Amino acid sequence: MTAQPPASTRDAWSGGAVTERAHCVLAPNPGPMTLDGTNTWVLLEPGADEAVVVDPGPDDEAHLLAVVEHVAARGARVGLTLLTHGHHDHAEGAPRFAELSGAPTRAVGRGHDDIRDGDVLRTGGLELRVVATPGHTADSVSFALAADHALVTGDTVLGRGTTVVAHPDGELDAYLDSLERIAALTGDGDVTRILPGHGPRVPDAAAMVDFYRVHRAERLDQVRQALADGAAAEADPVEGVLTRVYAEVSPDVRPAARMSIRAQLDHLGVAWR
Repeated sequence: MTAQPPASTRDAWSGGAVTERAHCVLAPNPGPMTLDGTNTWVLLEPGADEAVVVDPGPDDEAHLLAVVEHVAARGARVGLTLLTHGHHDHAEGAPRFAELSGAPTRAVGRGHDDIRDGDVLRTGGLELRVVATPGHTADSVSFALAADHALVTGDTVLGRGTTVVAHPDGELDAYLDSLERIAALTGDGDVTRILPGHGPRVPDAAAMVDFYRVHRAERLDQVRQALADGAAAEADPVEGVLTRVYAEVSPDVRPAARMSIRAQLDHLGVAWR
């Protein structure tokens, strides 16, 4: 079977209201690695006066102010900021956003306010459960919004295309385990939609996670074949796999492809250094 993404993920994306509680303010940082830009999620219980903001995004003053102003326009203030992981396109603006909003920031590995798997976070009547989903990075987490049957995934599952396993911080074994964990949530009906870190919202979470799982299995098979075809014997097996498996990848995303290849070779137990 060849992995095919859900058709809905090809839609144009500019943010906006997605569920009763979730609204995306799209950051103005589109690019090959960020797709339409970083999705800053504003989560607000209907009628509440405190919101949760997930991933303030880059250190762009106009964007950060737009998020604060959006919350204020809905009669609320920011009560808590969360980070799905520490990459700059998600977290660089967090210090300035804390100044603008006056809200605390919580993330993995950020001090006494660390968040951990299974933590339940409550702000303004809104309830989120922390779901550890490492692999893209070691600190990657997702947030389950049970009231909307939604999962905020950061870069673990995107709204379009597939994510990079950002070796050496990212690790493929952990990433595959995280996909299985999300698949279990979709299978139980706890999660029916995904609010990703980039790209459009995913209305069929189960279909997207299935696409990701099949894609990873197919890619690993392609890497195994490339190694058998001679990449393993080359001076740099990473480049050997790159030219055989990722030949269609544009030059501006080849550094990301190399990170994923290193993670794949580590997963397969193939020396590449």
